[in-house]
Amino acid sequence: MIEVYIDGASAGNPGPSGAGIFIKGQGTVDKYSIPLGVMSNHEAEYHAFIKALEICLEKGYTNTVVSFRTDSELVNKAVEKEFAKNKLYVPLLEKALQLSKKFDLFFMKWIPSIENKVADELARLAIRKNNVGEQ
Repeated sequence: MIEVYIDGASAGNPGPSGAGIFIKGQGTVDKYSIPLGVMSNHEAEYHAFIKALEICLEKGYTNTVVSFRTDSELVNKAVEKEFAKNKLYVPLLEKALQLSKKFDLFFMKWIPSIENKVADELARLAIRKNNVGEQ
């Protein structure tokens, strides 16, 4: 099983944002800290999820159990219900759902922030990368 912890963060709302992705399973651990530019915190959460899906697809994790963990209730509920109330998030959700359907065994679970510390730290690092122009 592959466990994927995701978090999006913004310094301001909107503000410089980043995605933190922590993947463990099959004897490996991967960490990603991806600057996202200026956006809202909720947009950053969606972008973190999409980036994580893309990374897992690139790594070929389509035939194994892939369990995504997020502390974003907004994203978790939207994926669960396949519906986003805010029109701004509809295209992001649609892209995420399209990517998630490429996995044979895709799961998403809400977790408390305390269990998502590594992804949170990676997202905050990505914000700083925005601020100093690193990409």
